[in-house]
Amino acid sequence: MSLTYSLGKYFSGKEVTSTTVQFNLLRWFSLASFLIITFVALGLGFIATRFVVNESIQRDAVLTAQFIQSMAAAEVSHHNLPNMQMGEVLDPRDDVGLPAEIQKSRREARIEFLDHIKHIAKQPDSLLISIYAPDDTVIWSSNPTLIGQKFEDDDELDESFQSKERIFATYHEVQNDREEQQFLRKPENLFIENYIPMLNSAGKAVATLEIYKEPSDLIARTKRGYVLMWLATSFGGAMIYLGLYWIVRRASGLLVSQQSQLIENETFVALGEMSAAVAHSLRNPLATIRSSAELAQELGNPPVQKNITDIIGQVDRMSKWVRDLLLASSPLQGSNEEVDPLEAILETLHAFEPQIRKANVLVEFTATAAPVVVGHRVLLSQVLNSLVSNAVEAMAQGGRLQIEIEPDALRRKLSITLRDNGKGMTENQQQMLFKPFCTSKQGGLGVGLVMVKRIMDRFGGKISVTSRVNSGTEVRLTFRIAKNQ
Repeated sequence: MSLTYSLGKYFSGKEVTSTTVQFNLLRWFSLASFLIITFVALGLGFIATRFVVNESIQRDAVLTAQFIQSMAAAEVSHHNLPNMQMGEVLDPRDDVGLPAEIQKSRREARIEFLDHIKHIAKQPDSLLISIYAPDDTVIWSSNPTLIGQKFEDDDELDESFQSKERIFATYHEVQNDREEQQFLRKPENLFIENYIPMLNSAGKAVATLEIYKEPSDLIARTKRGYVLMWLATSFGGAMIYLGLYWIVRRASGLLVSQQSQLIENETFVALGEMSAAVAHSLRNPLATIRSSAELAQELGNPPVQKNITDIIGQVDRMSKWVRDLLLASSPLQGSNEEVDPLEAILETLHAFEPQIRKANVLVEFTATAAPVVVGHRVLLSQVLNSLVSNAVEAMAQGGRLQIEIEPDALRRKLSITLRDNGKGMTENQQQMLFKPFCTSKQGGLGVGLVMVKRIMDRFGGKISVTSRVNSGTEVRLTFRIAKNQ
């Protein structure tokens, strides 16, 4: 909220202006909140997407391990191998020295289990399946060239044997330092390495399945999840930002309004002090000058009386200034009441009838019934008197004054519009309309429209002015319709 406080005090024809630049709450909030919400949204989006990906891969690896272990248990049971697990059967080298019948059962169980593994290896998302013995030798692989090879520098394989836990890892491209990654087809995107330890009846890992998969369906779903998560994160961040921005903007506007009201009150306090000083200093001297001038007018010669008349006129003008100052700076007395706008307009036109006729101004007004509004009879008359007086003065050579009453029952508002075709105002003059002591009228004090705005604010209404040079001026007063209407 950048605020310029200009107190309209004029001394020796010069304006004294005090400027205070304050903290711009809305601008700094917009920048800071945008950055914070953006970083938080990006962080949450990144964490959420990584979590979903890891959880999806973990779940896929768990399901694969459970499926293979269930299949192994079924084959062992089917071939009558009591007190044995599939891990003890997978290495053909362990058959040596066993009875022929047991060797046959082990071989059949192993062949059928590996046949199932071959079918798994032929799936579209399968890249490579290998089975390792505890000495890191490949005892079976979907890539026959790997059978019999030994890979001693595979940390994940060693960890799987030692911990007897399933180990998995993800890759986006083939690793040159991983000699066992000899795929029959090159992976296109993310692929998963999953180690599944096979235990014996004593609970020791005696074989490990290494499965490389490129889960295309999982990747497609993950990408859709990415898009949805980032869209949701972006939308949520935008909604939070816009909601907070709206709240702070309302608060900032209210704060500006309150500060403006405070400054206006301070201005009128200063005006009151100045007016009281002026009234105290000028009233008695002006009264003395006028009394002496009247006495001199009665005794003076005719050539001197014209000058004395001018003196009396100037004294009366200065006395009017003092009264206007006191009126503009004094508190508005009385509580709001229900006022008939039609009656107020008719009283004002009746009071100004001589001036209107003398200025050759044609008044266009249709007296139609209107709902009563929230206001104050005396203060509303003061508003209308000021505006009609300004309009008549703007049409010194004659013209047309249009007055319209426009009730709006839906919004419970009523507008009074005064439109003249006088000399109008420049943009600069319009900007200074409601500032004390700013006037373009010769001999004017510049407090009339200030009082009008104060009164309209008190009524809970508004005043708007539009004008163009040589085209006239339009003043619109907006009132609240009384509740019982």
